Amino acid sequence: MSEKSMRLDRLLGNMGLGTRKDIKEMARQGRVFVNGTPVRDTSIHVTPSTDLVEVDGERVVYREHIYLMMNKPAGLVSATEDAREETVVSLLEPEDQAFNPFPVGRLDKDTEGLLILTNDGQLTHELLSPKRHVPKTYYAKVLGEVNDSDVEAFSEGVTLDDGYECLPGELTILQRDEPYSQIELTIFEGKFHQVKRMFEAVGKKVIYLQRIRMGALELDNDLPTGTYRELTDEELQLLRQR
Repeated sequence: MSEKSMRLDRLLGNMGLGTRKDIKEMARQGRVFVNGTPVRDTSIHVTPSTDLVEVDGERVVYREHIYLMMNKPAGLVSATEDAREETVVSLLEPEDQAFNPFPVGRLDKDTEGLLILTNDGQLTHELLSPKRHVPKTYYAKVLGEVNDSDVEAFSEGVTLDDGYECLPGELTILQRDEPYSQIELTIFEGKFHQVKRMFEAVGKKVIYLQRIRMGALELDNDLPTGTYRELTDEELQLLRQR
């Protein structure tokens, strides 16, 4: 099956080279070439895998999807746009925003850590589908002493304030020092404020929350909070693991 063609101005726009008006002006100036020939009409169709597209003498290599790992900071909402709050997309460079990526699931505004952004709808569906139960692991500081009875309660599935019965979770106690405990928790669903509400169900309060793993993909410890980078091929394969 041959690859579909696409409009030249859409290809260049998707690669972050400007608006349709910008690209039309670049072509008028003789800066856009297809297969060695200058192009004035940017509405023509090209086939990304076979046609050589150049702008200002540099080849434009088209790709359809982008996959980003962000170490989300507190204070931003996990959305592409919001009428009142600043979103995680505001951290992206214009050339990455051009792909129109969106967060895979949500982290609360005050939650930090691993957030995947992509424009691959199929992968997003696979990661978020309730039927797949993709594990998500969090590190948290919890006010009060988390104990073995909490571990047992989580392993059986706690009941939230609205009566919802959670799937069993895997709670590991890292440290029990006062005034708070440090834990890791793996859950297999993604209800609203779920980790915080799970601890509220056993009479405790989460005071810091960070997602550190999604599926088999771990947060890069060398990625500073508030920054992002593209996933490597190996990391993308980890994310696709079932």
